[in-house]
Amino acid sequence: MIYPTGTTASVDTSISKETSSKFKRRFMVRLVAVFIGGMFLDGYILGIIGPVTGSMRSDLQLDALSLGMIAAGPLVGIFVGSPLAGWATDKFGRKPMFLVDMGLFLVASAAQFFITSGDGAVIQLAAIRFLMGVAIGGEYSIGGPLLSEFSPPKLRGRLLGLTLIAWYVGFMAAFIIGTLLHDAGTPWRLVLGTCAILALVLFLARLGLPESPSWLITKGRHDEALAIAHRYIESPQMHDSITGEMDLRMIQEAQAAKSGTKIKNASFGMLFSRQYWRATVFTAGFWFCAVTPYFAIATFADEVLNQFGFGGGWAGGVGLSALAVAGVVTSVLLIDKLGRRILTVPGQWLCAGILLVIGVWGNAPAILVLVLFLAFSYFNAGYTTMTQVYPAEVFPGHLRGVGMGFAASFSRIGAALGTFALPWAIANIGMGATMVVAAAVALLGAVLSQWLAPETKGRTLAEISANFSH
Repeated sequence: MIYPTGTTASVDTSISKETSSKFKRRFMVRLVAVFIGGMFLDGYILGIIGPVTGSMRSDLQLDALSLGMIAAGPLVGIFVGSPLAGWATDKFGRKPMFLVDMGLFLVASAAQFFITSGDGAVIQLAAIRFLMGVAIGGEYSIGGPLLSEFSPPKLRGRLLGLTLIAWYVGFMAAFIIGTLLHDAGTPWRLVLGTCAILALVLFLARLGLPESPSWLITKGRHDEALAIAHRYIESPQMHDSITGEMDLRMIQEAQAAKSGTKIKNASFGMLFSRQYWRATVFTAGFWFCAVTPYFAIATFADEVLNQFGFGGGWAGGVGLSALAVAGVVTSVLLIDKLGRRILTVPGQWLCAGILLVIGVWGNAPAILVLVLFLAFSYFNAGYTTMTQVYPAEVFPGHLRGVGMGFAASFSRIGAALGTFALPWAIANIGMGATMVVAAAVALLGAVLSQWLAPETKGRTLAEISANFSH
């Protein structure tokens, strides 16, 4: 491969000193670490409020509505932040937005130290938690595309899947740390503010990261893309991916010039164009159907199991969470060996069947119901891992951030529906009918994935976007 000269000669001279395999592996470890750290922080922020809820309620004299506002803040923020950050990262670049997003994390986290008491405290805390949700949504839309565009094809699925494990670990770590600090008498503001320490570390660690070559190609900056690829990317397949995306973009530019049109920047309208609607419908619909029943069942695990005559406690919340982590770990270990589709489609059919059996078998033995719920948690988490993989792969470079942001935002609708509708459904239509509805949602996801889910194992991003977007 011939690398650019001329205006970039000085750049090439400087980077030639650091193009060894060891340097490139260190860079890849750093990139994975800062993105996984961001997902760990996402889970930590959402989990840290639980151990101090009682102290906050007492200190600020919160009622149920106020607590609901504070708890809903991050969910609303994710819904807003995911598409907004996706649009921004496709327009302004992965590198600046990756840093801006962590800067928002840092500012919002530190602001928790200064929440005042009195009437304005609820608004302050809800607003801060909303901004944190915006940053969490941004992490999905910015970090996923950036990591996928630097990852070797043979490891891309595994690296993207690791992010979901990091989220679970962050959530559990927040519960442990928050409980220990709370029991030691630490003020709740300081407990909430502990996330500022990690945000500061990650902000500093993200300084100096390079821009994505794939994004540079979408802006016509081909020389810079090849120079960065030469410096940071080791895998020959990744070089093929970079040149492949460059060739695709050049073809698009040539066709646009011939027809007298101008290549449009990324927009939400493009997601539903004839060329890209399949990627949009699949990723958003699959993600929605994967998380809707799980959020409902996991959030109210004790109540659901009690309805079937089985006590909660360890077997409820802890058991379902443990099996979910096991399901994610299994998928991460197998994704680049078996492929995406086999870990996506069969599990959805199986979970739909499990929920249907629970729903229609009203007098099933309690122990069997528990086993079925644990099996659902395991297999559901297994294919939910793909929600971190597919959106970062199937969209072309100029729409990758917008596409992933839209899919993440749409999935939050499902999470909210599942969480808020389940108690109403149990009270008004009964547990059996509620589980049948959940089975229908899982079935819809299975049908959608059976129809549209591609196999992307070992393929470059250029190959995937060329074959899936037409």
